[in-house]
Amino acid sequence: MITLFKVTPMPTQTRPALRTWSSLLSILILLSLAGCGAVKKDKLAVGLQSATNAYQSALRWGYYETAYGFLHPDARQDKPLPKVLEGLRLTGYDVVQPPTIQGEETATQIVMIEYLHEDRQIVKQITDRQLWRWDESVQAWRLHSGLPKFE
Repeated sequence: MITLFKVTPMPTQTRPALRTWSSLLSILILLSLAGCGAVKKDKLAVGLQSATNAYQSALRWGYYETAYGFLHPDARQDKPLPKVLEGLRLTGYDVVQPPTIQGEETATQIVMIEYLHEDRQIVKQITDRQLWRWDESVQAWRLHSGLPKFE
């Protein structure tokens, strides 16, 4: 019988090194998986901040159709803009409680809104508790609490 190469057992000195590398690789995989959850949470937080800022700007500058677009489609149900928005002007929009994510895909924000109807010129103030939910199908935050209750 002809032997082309000789198989020798691994020296005992390299076995602990192999176990060390195996352990390090396992730890790195676990850390990367844990990091994926943090990345998703950060993505949701950044998206929420962006949505609430855009919604605030739309209301503040009188782009009510744009603000209406932030509502969940079930809340709009192809209804036209409420008549109360005609001649409405916001004079203040202050965030009392910044958006906070509760659970995985729900958030709340509380704002104080000052407004007036241009034909009456009486400043009124309301507190708006906004309920936002993450809509996985469109990858965006949707306002579920509806537009503020302007009188």
